[in-house]
Amino acid sequence: MFTLYYTPHTCSLASHIALEDAGAAYALKRIDFDTEEQKSADYVAINPKARVPIMATPRGLLSETPAMLAFIAQSFPEAKLAPLDDAFAFAEMQSFNSYLCSTLHVAHAHRMRGHRWADEPASFADMQRKVPQSVGAAFELIDRLLLKGPWVMGEAYTVADPYLFTLAQWLEADGVDPARIPRVIEHRARMAALPNVRKAIAEELAP
Repeated sequence: MFTLYYTPHTCSLASHIALEDAGAAYALKRIDFDTEEQKSADYVAINPKARVPIMATPRGLLSETPAMLAFIAQSFPEAKLAPLDDAFAFAEMQSFNSYLCSTLHVAHAHRMRGHRWADEPASFADMQRKVPQSVGAAFELIDRLLLKGPWVMGEAYTVADPYLFTLAQWLEADGVDPARIPRVIEHRARMAALPNVRKAIAEELAP
């Protein structure tokens, strides 16, 4: 049994979809950003990073989306959510997920979380002006070179797919022109049509 601590419209959706894909038994615990519940003593006792997602497992707590996705794939090998029998292909998938985490998501966060990197409001504004360029460049690289198609790794769906889908939800708000990244947009539409994706989104948005 797993418990996923999540907030709607965050990268927790990727692990939520992966749990559905794996057929895992899991529970959801919503963390309310509007009341800054992520900074509360109770939540910080669970996750000192004061962020979502984090996942409680029978072995302990896991944070950071690439690690959580890899753990889900490895815990349910029958679901075939990663190339577990191919060390190089698995590392390729991890490389892709790490790029989403360390580069694309960080560039996106400069639009609304400039306080993580600076103190002056003028600095926040400068970061926000850069977001369409930095996020757009990351998506263009994915579109041109990293997305093998029809899924991230090629013919086989993996946990990299819900992760890319989750971050692609935000690209218009980041000022990225969808016409520049047609393959990413096609992938997003392909993912949006999947029952497990629709179910996870509905669960997160439910009152």
